[in-house]
Amino acid sequence: MHGLSIVGADVNENAGAAQAPETWLVVVRHGETQWNRERRIQGYHADSALTATGEAQAAALAGRLAREGIDALFASDLGRTRSTAHPIGLATGIAPVHDAGLRERSYGIFEGRTFAEIEKHYPAEYARIMARDPHYAAPGGESALQFRDRVLATLERIAVHCSGKRAAVVTHQGVLGMLYRHALELPLDSPKRPPMQNASCNHFRYCSGRWILESWCDVAHLDEGAGIK
Repeated sequence: MHGLSIVGADVNENAGAAQAPETWLVVVRHGETQWNRERRIQGYHADSALTATGEAQAAALAGRLAREGIDALFASDLGRTRSTAHPIGLATGIAPVHDAGLRERSYGIFEGRTFAEIEKHYPAEYARIMARDPHYAAPGGESALQFRDRVLATLERIAVHCSGKRAAVVTHQGVLGMLYRHALELPLDSPKRPPMQNASCNHFRYCSGRWILESWCDVAHLDEGAGIK
C-alpha cells in the first residue's frame, strides 16, 4: 500500500500576487508499541516501549527520510516518539527537537486501559466518549476542543518556523487525526479518519495559515521490508 492521495482545496492564488513560502511537513505516527498490540490507551502521560516490529518500522522510516531529505526534525517528547525519532536523527544527521505540544491527547484516568475495561468500570464516561462529545474530557484529561487547540497551535508554530523548508514531525495517532480533520474542514464529531498505520508518512503543505493534505498513510517504505508491517 502506498497511501491515499488526497488534494485539498487549492490555496487562493491570484496571478502576480505575492505568496508566502510554503512549508512541507511529513507527519509521522510512531512505531508500533506493546500497548498498540494490546489496544491500550497510551495518551499524554502513559507510555509503552516499541516492539521489535516498531523498531524495524522506525529504521525503515529513517532510511526513507534520509533518502528523500528533510531540513528539520520535530517529535513529541514521549518515549515512543523519541524511540522513533532517534534513528531518523542518526540517518539524517538532524537532531530531533522534542516538543510536549505534540503529545497525544490526555485521557486522564483512562490511560493504560483498554476500551473494554473503560466500558466495564466507567460505563457513563464510556458512553460520552463513544458519542464523540467535543466538550467532554475524561477525569484528569483533555476535551477534543482543548486537544485541537493545543495540537494546531503547535503544528502551526513549527510550520511557520520552517517556512520554505521540508520538516518531519514524529507524533501520535490522535494528533494526525486532528490535523486530518482540520485540513479537510471536518467537524470534531465526524467519523474517524481513514485507517492509519504505525510509522506511516502523511504529507501536508502549509501556506498562509492554511493546511493542505496531499497524501495519507503512505507506507511504501514498510512495503520494502518483509514482515515489517
